[in-house]
Amino acid sequence: MLEFFISPAHAQDAAAGGGIAQIVMLVGFVAIFYFLLWRPQSKRAKQHKQLISNLEKGDEIVIGGGLVGRVTKVSDEFLSMEVADGTEVNVQKNAVAAVLPKGTIKSI
Repeated sequence: MLEFFISPAHAQDAAAGGGIAQIVMLVGFVAIFYFLLWRPQSKRAKQHKQLISNLEKGDEIVIGGGLVGRVTKVSDEFLSMEVADGTEVNVQKNAVAAVLPKGTIKSI
């Protein structure tokens, strides 16, 4: 109805410019997600995998549930940890949250 006010050439230029802006915006969002989410998460996963592969007998660890103990046996997917004198618990390696400094646990 009001098409005679807008020239066809002007309308085509605006549409082309908007497409480029959308592509730039999409690339910007992908870059933001990469640097704020994906990259740090993969870095944490790599550190956790290295932590698990370096577990040895005698290490003092804490698992995801907050249980603290000393490693007594390590196998491929599981480990045994002593939580009190004579009390051992079998735990999946993936449950290990952190390795504590030696001497943290004194009563075991």
